[in-house]
Amino acid sequence: MFSKKSQTSSQNLIIVVAALGYFVDIYDLILFNIVKKTSLLAIGVAEADLENTGITLFNMQMMGMLMGGLLWGIMGDKKGRVRVLFGSILLYSLANIANGLVTNVSAYACIRFIAGIGLAGELGAGITLISETMHKDKRGYGTMVVVTFGALGAVLAALIADRFDWKMAYFIGGGLGLLLLALRVGTMESGMFKNQTHQAPKGAFLRIFSTKTNTLKYLNCILIGLPIWFVVGVLIALADRFGARIGVNGEVKVANAVMYCYLGLSVGDVASGLLSQWLRSRKRVVLGYLVFTIGIVALYLTVSGLSLAMFHFLCFLLGAATGYWALFVTIASEQFGTNIRSTVTNTVPNFVRGAVVPITLSFKSLAASLGTAPAAAIVGSVCMALALFAISRTQETFGKDLDYFETL
Repeated sequence: MFSKKSQTSSQNLIIVVAALGYFVDIYDLILFNIVKKTSLLAIGVAEADLENTGITLFNMQMMGMLMGGLLWGIMGDKKGRVRVLFGSILLYSLANIANGLVTNVSAYACIRFIAGIGLAGELGAGITLISETMHKDKRGYGTMVVVTFGALGAVLAALIADRFDWKMAYFIGGGLGLLLLALRVGTMESGMFKNQTHQAPKGAFLRIFSTKTNTLKYLNCILIGLPIWFVVGVLIALADRFGARIGVNGEVKVANAVMYCYLGLSVGDVASGLLSQWLRSRKRVVLGYLVFTIGIVALYLTVSGLSLAMFHFLCFLLGAATGYWALFVTIASEQFGTNIRSTVTNTVPNFVRGAVVPITLSFKSLAASLGTAPAAAIVGSVCMALALFAISRTQETFGKDLDYFETL
């Protein structure tokens, strides 16, 4: 009985640490977009150069996340999940503090790259730990809590940015991360990782592609997440532009659109997690959410004459419809064996985040000739079609035993 209680307490601590870590992770990701304009003006960037400079900083961050996904993923399979969880927290916390001290664009770009590396490890390490420590029929609850609570970091970022200057907002994020490190005491390593006896290679990223089956599984995992970042990276990030197009009665602020969207994401992740447990299926729930997303996106692109409150509610619905991020990352974690699970779980969400670059560039290119709504409809349709195809080809993993190895 004591052993069971002790194990439950350790599992709960892992969930708490992973949830708080992802909370600070999302806080930083969203804060950068919210304070980008203010901070760039403060360090002397001309108004005319804001867009190009902002894109450069964003691309530096995404490069860091792509590199970090590989780095932390491989390290998690070779050295342990807990080391990655707290190593990533430490790195992006220090980067947050450093961001509040920058005085020029070069330093800003360098820090965003470092922050990107740190941010890339948090979610994957947390989901991998939970997947390997909780009962196979209950782990969906754990990942649901992590992503649901984590998404609320965007709400805090919007509130902090509205009440403090950009430097203090970065300092607060860094301080939250450093405080979180105190919870490291008592966090246990995954038993599946510690008890590995098989000689299969650990963290062998390139060998994921050594078989057609694994290659397709991996690519499908990535494609499933594309609609989420189409919504966040285009429809919400450019909410002021879409709001002006449909004649919203009031000033549309991107920060508020982000806040309401992420509130919706939290609600959606709770619902998708619970539905997945009740229906004992990941695939059916994701499929339902994709259909829901198609309907809300169509409404967003065709409606007109909304009040500001109704537009914010529509942003909330967009978030709720794409609130399957927890399921998406859990599916990726459950597709592969213990020796490469961390590598997969860290790289898949970061490649999806990185996909926002070609998604936004495609939108920008099409919008120049076709207009805002048609461009969004085309890019969104491609993302939805790819995700629907991918989920139809993905193996159902609810209740799957994860204590096995990929011989590759």
